[in-house]
This record gives sequence, C-alpha cells and structure tokens, in this order.
Amino acid sequence: MSFGQDYPLEYGYSSAESMAAERAGFIRRTYAHLAGAIAAFTAIEALLLTQLSDATKLNILRTMLGGSWLLVMLAFIGVGWVAQYWARNQTSVSSQYLGLGLYVVAECIIFLPLLIIAQAYEQVLGKNIIGMAAILTLAVAAGLTTVVFTTKKDFAFMGPILSICTWVALGFIVCGIIFGFTLGLFFTLAMIGLMSGWILYETSNVLHHYPTDMHVAAALELFAAIATLFWYMIRLVMEMSSRD
Repeated sequence: MSFGQDYPLEYGYSSAESMAAERAGFIRRTYAHLAGAIAAFTAIEALLLTQLSDATKLNILRTMLGGSWLLVMLAFIGVGWVAQYWARNQTSVSSQYLGLGLYVVAECIIFLPLLIIAQAYEQVLGKNIIGMAAILTLAVAAGLTTVVFTTKKDFAFMGPILSICTWVALGFIVCGIIFGFTLGLFFTLAMIGLMSGWILYETSNVLHHYPTDMHVAAALELFAAIATLFWYMIRLVMEMSSRD
C-alpha cells in the first residue's frame, strides 16, 4: 500500500478511500468487541449476584476486603498487564482474544465485592444503585465518544498527563488502604474526571492512531476505562443515595 500517492487500487478505490474504508472497518470491529466485553461482564456479574447465597457473599467480602484488598489490587494490576500484553500480540489472534477474555474475568472478580455492597445498599435504601450507575456510565461514555467522532479532534496529547494523574491516584489509593483513611467524595469525582479523560484519549486513538489489526487491544483499553468509570459511578451513587 502506498501512502504517498493517490491512485486507483483494486475495485476502483483510491488509496485514500481504501485507507478510510479500512479504518471504518477497524472502528466497527473495535466497538463490536467492546460491546461483547461489556455484555460478558454484565452477564457474569448478574449471574453471580443472583445465584450466590448471602453467606457466600459475606465470605467473599471477608476474604477480599479483610486486610487483603491491597494484594487483590496488586494481583489485578499484574493480571491486567498480562492481559494487555496478550491483546497487543499482532502475531497471534488467539492471544489477543485470550487477553481480552482474561481482562473481563479479572474485572468481574475485582468488581464483585463492590457490587455486593451496592446490592446491600439497594435493599436498605430501596434504590436501583447499580442500574443508575450503569446508565450514568453509558451516558458519559456515549457523550465523550460522540465528541471525538463529531469533532475528529486528536486527544493524543493527553496521554502523558493522564498517565501521571493515574499514578498519583494509585498512590492515594494505596495509602488509603495501608493507613486506613477514606478518600471521600472529592476523590470519587476526580476519578470520574480522570476516567472520562482516558475515554477521550482512547477513543481518539481508535479514530486516528491504532493499527487497523489491533481492534481487540483497542476494545480492551476502552473497556478498562469504561469499567473503571463504572466503578466510581457506583461509589458516587452510593454516596449520594446515602445522603438522601
């Protein structure tokens, strides 16, 4: 494929038209895989929340939150790194799908204690906390996606800033776990803003920068940002609902 000339290729397409069609196909595949990851995550969590007994849920909370949450987080980060590495493997399609599947399962595991707590809040407060958080998450993600695809602005410049902010946020989270202090509403709002920035950045990369054979890796990155946004939306809705 020539990037320096504009002449007809097969089937009468110009090189520019061929590249545009290839990018459009990549975008469709990326969002199809993203939808699949979200659907799988939703189905697994719904099954666990409805089928696990109250005693089992209590044991999960005791096991995962009883002084071992830092280890759970570190394990999640390690598994996430492996999943992303596999998903970026350009020579093995099976490795890419294995990476995406592994990441979805890891998200299901780390989300489970929060969802169990949110479900308990729902029973006490009589509000659909998880549903409201899901709607807010999808609305924000859809709005940010629309901004990128409408303006076609390249948000690649945000990458270093977002990375630094993420490491700072991770430092606060680790300190909160070690020293036992609550990060509070302001931190939750800050994380929602940070994840919104990541969605802008990753969506921009899908539109402008990702190689067109990396749709699985692109879907994983988008899923990671949206899942983390959902995490903090749940925390926000719980916090606001408990104040009513």
